[in-house]
Amino acid sequence: MTGQDKKVTAEEARTAIEAISRRVGLLHLCYARTLVKELGKERGRELIEEAIWDYGTEVGKATRRRVLEKGLEPTPQNMAAGSDLSPLGFDHRSAMVDGEPRIHSMACALADVWREFGEEDLGQLYCLVDPAKMQAYAPELTLVHTQRIPLGDECCELAVRPTSSQRDSQIDLDEEGTDV
Repeated sequence: MTGQDKKVTAEEARTAIEAISRRVGLLHLCYARTLVKELGKERGRELIEEAIWDYGTEVGKATRRRVLEKGLEPTPQNMAAGSDLSPLGFDHRSAMVDGEPRIHSMACALADVWREFGEEDLGQLYCLVDPAKMQAYAPELTLVHTQRIPLGDECCELAVRPTSSQRDSQIDLDEEGTDV
């Protein structure tokens, strides 16, 4: 039997997804450390944010293209139909907070890596991928983190909101890492 013929259980798939997610978290941390070491904290962080924003934009464009190819509108409800990530690896739950729908992501393998190295502040810059992805997918919308696992919260809580007329193409992170 070849590797392609082998069937895996859902648990094996979840384990593999977590392993690759940890690798992505470590990759992000290593290049982020290098940029800060070589360019200084301020310039290094600027380039990290720019790279992650570009990455999220490419992911969002590809997701939008796949949704449109299926004949669907690029709405938040249809975003999963264009995703290239398996839902097996991500424990997401819907919630209503103060009358606003939110998504609760209950675990983050990337944040686990950053915590192990004591680098949550640098690691959490990766979270910019989410608003960038949403804005490339549906330019009138952004994804705001109202809670983040890398900053000590129980879950990552995400809210889809209209983009700000002032900052349509980027969300900045202040020193605490919250979206501003």
